[in-house]
Amino acid sequence: MSVPAAYVGVILIWSTTPLAIQWSSLGAGYAFASFSRMLLGAALCLVLMRCSRRPLPWTRVARQTYLAAGLGIYGSIITSYWAAQFVPSGWISVMYGLMPLFTGVLAYFWLHERSLSAAKIAGLLLGLVGLAVVFASGLHLSVQVAVGIAVLLVGVLIQAASMVAIKRIAAPMSALAMTTGALLVTLPLFFGTWLWAEGTLPQHIDTRATWAIVYLGAFGSVLGFVLYFYVVQHMAAASAALITLITPVFSLLLGKTLNGEPLTTQLLLGTAAILGGLGLHQWGDGVVRRLHAQLKGVVD
Repeated sequence: MSVPAAYVGVILIWSTTPLAIQWSSLGAGYAFASFSRMLLGAALCLVLMRCSRRPLPWTRVARQTYLAAGLGIYGSIITSYWAAQFVPSGWISVMYGLMPLFTGVLAYFWLHERSLSAAKIAGLLLGLVGLAVVFASGLHLSVQVAVGIAVLLVGVLIQAASMVAIKRIAAPMSALAMTTGALLVTLPLFFGTWLWAEGTLPQHIDTRATWAIVYLGAFGSVLGFVLYFYVVQHMAAASAALITLITPVFSLLLGKTLNGEPLTTQLLLGTAAILGGLGLHQWGDGVVRRLHAQLKGVVD
């Protein structure tokens, strides 16, 4: 599989996922919508594994990978579904734009990737300023929106830790096997959450919600995670997380166009600061080196 093609695929799927999450909960409830999505995704993965005639690896490192990936999926998905009750869909993607920054910090301490240069630290600080601005924008709308943003931040941290853990374990397995094992790990967690939070089948599910659940189960859970784990396996942790540099812009536009979501000045400023921090985190060192080389050439 082409790594760039997988990278683009993840961007397209993740850009539409926040809006689909909101639509999937219409009349269904966030816990039932998330559980049914994962159940469908796990079933499709098992079918694909069966068709490929490959057994699911069950070595010690494979089980560790399933657990790390599964906990990351559960933590990020359940917080996103809960927060989507209060937070506009495009804002969810903006919050996940912080993931490369958190991933870089965790990789520095956990993977010993000595990459926390002055430019990357400046990018992290700028991203945190953007987070504060977005949080203030949410608080201006309502306390529930602000709480939703805080819950989303927890999900971002969990997902970043999961990505770094997968890189640390470095199990030799296919992305499909990793996705299948991870989704199987999440099923009891999502089922238990549904029993605890709702416990009853929805009386009526909106047609749009039904199609959103199917889309999320097939594309958001199966294809999206397969491509995502493939990218994680073949790219550095911080670079793989840069997918979230592009998705917030697409998600905000989709939310505004298709869902009539607000685009406040504070939100746009916060989003710009977060994306600026990501850009500084990724390309700041190269810019500094080029400027240093040019200055050195002038002096010489």
